[in-house]
Amino acid sequence: MVRHDKKTIGIIGGGQLGQMMAISAQYMGHRVVTLDPNPKCSAAKVSDEMIVADYDDLDAILKLAYACDVLTYEFENVDAAALHQVEQEVAIPQGIRLLEITQNRKFEKTFLEKEAGVKVAPWQFISGPYDLPEHVVKKQVLKTTTGGYDGHGQVVLHSDDDLEAAREMSNLTECVLEDFVKFDREISVVISGNGKDFVTFPICENEHWNNILHTTIMPARVSDTVAKKARELALAIAEKLHLAGTLCVEMFLTAEDELYVNELAPRPHNSGHVTIEACDFSQFDLHIKGILGEKLPEPRLLSPGVMVNTLGQHIEGVSQLPDSHPDWHSHDYGKEEAKLNRKMGHVTILTQNVEETLAEIDATGIWTDAH
Repeated sequence: MVRHDKKTIGIIGGGQLGQMMAISAQYMGHRVVTLDPNPKCSAAKVSDEMIVADYDDLDAILKLAYACDVLTYEFENVDAAALHQVEQEVAIPQGIRLLEITQNRKFEKTFLEKEAGVKVAPWQFISGPYDLPEHVVKKQVLKTTTGGYDGHGQVVLHSDDDLEAAREMSNLTECVLEDFVKFDREISVVISGNGKDFVTFPICENEHWNNILHTTIMPARVSDTVAKKARELALAIAEKLHLAGTLCVEMFLTAEDELYVNELAPRPHNSGHVTIEACDFSQFDLHIKGILGEKLPEPRLLSPGVMVNTLGQHIEGVSQLPDSHPDWHSHDYGKEEAKLNRKMGHVTILTQNVEETLAEIDATGIWTDAH
């Protein structure tokens, strides 16, 4: 079947998220042009065309804009100023404001509290070392306002011994200092919109090892009341942003069933990978539909699922899974070099017994990282 309303979608970023966006777009009959500095990036294998350039190369972004009907981005570290230069030439449905909000933790927290009206952990802006406390009286986390991910750009303040590292970091860049939230579990809501209407996926329950996502369980093992409240928070945020595409809202859930929004990811998210097999539409399908302004279906859960990340140190063990666990879904992102803690793929297991599946994952001995 030839699609008569075929669009050309430009993706800034050719990592695994760009790859999976491109696959969904291709299945729907659209063309994909990807911009990435690595000609052998993950998305190169599934793109109609590659523009090999740095993410802040304005000439390359202009070339991408002229070649496409819409632009999207797969991660936050896109040059927002460059996008402003091309916004008259091509549609950017996700919006540049969303990018700017999520690139800066100060902007993000201010937006969440003042505009979306959702609860975040108590925090303060740190413009330099002189804004830090003289003594550590409670556990707090100092984070750079920009650039941090997977635990980078953070200093946890347990005692006065940690202040020196905190002063060094805050002397180099602006930061935010957050009170530590004693949470029972981490959850996330993956939500998609077309600018007007919004749909949510089942709530995800996440476990991190060394500040990197290890496993996601869908649906989360939370009460219906918590799930409803989490969806309402995500919808409030999406409505304020006039969301187009997919957004992930990460939250902390306390033992008292209080929810604190931790951060936003303005694109499909690692915790949403389980939707590829567990739901009738994946987070990537609805991202593509959303940025094109199409009507969105309410995604249905076909089966509970568990997703576990494959990092560089897990490659050898995961390569044996097709023989030992042929019913597990292994995804390989096609990256050329496996490095310690680098995300190389993921495995999704559809299950009717989450606890048994978690025990099976442990029993493989593949994921034995200290945590």
